[in-house]
Amino acid sequence: MLNVKSIEVYYGASRALSGVSLTAKKGQVTCVLGRNGVGKTSLIRAIAGLQPIASGTIEFEGIDITKLSTAERARFGIALVPQGREIFATLTVEENLKTGYACLPRAMRNVPDEIFELFPVLKSMLQRRGGDLSGGQQQQLAIARALITRPKLLLLDEPTEGIQPSIIKDIERVIALLRDRGEMAIVLVEQYFDFAKRLADNFVILNRGKTVLSGDQVALQNDEVRVHLTV
Repeated sequence: MLNVKSIEVYYGASRALSGVSLTAKKGQVTCVLGRNGVGKTSLIRAIAGLQPIASGTIEFEGIDITKLSTAERARFGIALVPQGREIFATLTVEENLKTGYACLPRAMRNVPDEIFELFPVLKSMLQRRGGDLSGGQQQQLAIARALITRPKLLLLDEPTEGIQPSIIKDIERVIALLRDRGEMAIVLVEQYFDFAKRLADNFVILNRGKTVLSGDQVALQNDEVRVHLTV
């Protein structure tokens, strides 16, 4: 389980997050929702260890990881699929996948067959450069690279951004499958409300760096939720 407790994040003198809390459990998807610039990516980066927090704590599986580095968190089983995908454009698909080996013991440094069952298109593109893939294919590669690490917590930062509808459906199917296996917790940052609504077990809505609404799947159906998401 992930427990984020009352964290604050600053960029210089500007406060990006103020007292934000979040819980994510195995076998569930916790969605972080909100308009652009409200702190969603700051939250996900703080959980991954890419952004230091000024106060509060982050616990994972009962251990305080607040002061651990990104690499140490990865070895604990935390994997991030960043906004914008950040694949290596000049590396092949196969080489991109192998960058996920970094946090794994030598005996686990392989690409499981399941990766190609989840994302069949990647198997036929192993020798193509990452930069030659479409946006949707790059997103599938970014998720596959994260899954190489066998995560216990998967962080997804706007995986539908700039993706064609057919690939969005494929990504939704994969997230649902991973959730239903009950082996990992998933935190999904998303602006596409209908996508989030179909997947979320729980949700947190941010506005100006603060939590303005949170609840379960039933509460997500309320009209009040959409009020906080419309521009």
